[in-house]
Amino acid sequence: MKIVVAEITDTPIIHDLMIRAFQEYKNATPPTTALEETVQSITAAMKDGEEALIGYMDDEPVAMIRFRQQVNGMYFSRFSVIPERQGQGIAKKMLRFLEDYARQHNKPALLCKVRADVAKNITLYQNIGYAIYDEEILHRPDGTSLAVVSMKKPLD
Repeated sequence: MKIVVAEITDTPIIHDLMIRAFQEYKNATPPTTALEETVQSITAAMKDGEEALIGYMDDEPVAMIRFRQQVNGMYFSRFSVIPERQGQGIAKKMLRFLEDYARQHNKPALLCKVRADVAKNITLYQNIGYAIYDEEILHRPDGTSLAVVSMKKPLD
């Protein structure tokens, strides 16, 4: 597997991977806002400091992870592995790469928020060293609310 730091010209690939991966949550309550994002909104986020990694297998993009560097660590979001490639260890490889990238940038931890109702994602992160450090209800502008857990993995 080849993992690369994305360029701003890669936003169509990032968007496509995210849409494919997040389809499984389109009927969730409330639905994911990831499916509302566009190539333009991702491009704007990258121009504003967001970064991304893209994972390739046999020269085909199969996964991506978006992240921002913060003082307290590297915060990642919209982690996406296309459905037909899930369960093959790709997520763990991507996260290990991101851990190394964070260490190179002297970040003390990786952080993320996970929907509280998606136990498989919480378990994935816990199995590789993440711990829940906060739980909250996010109140969205559309009036819906979403329970999330904040997770963190210290990097040494």
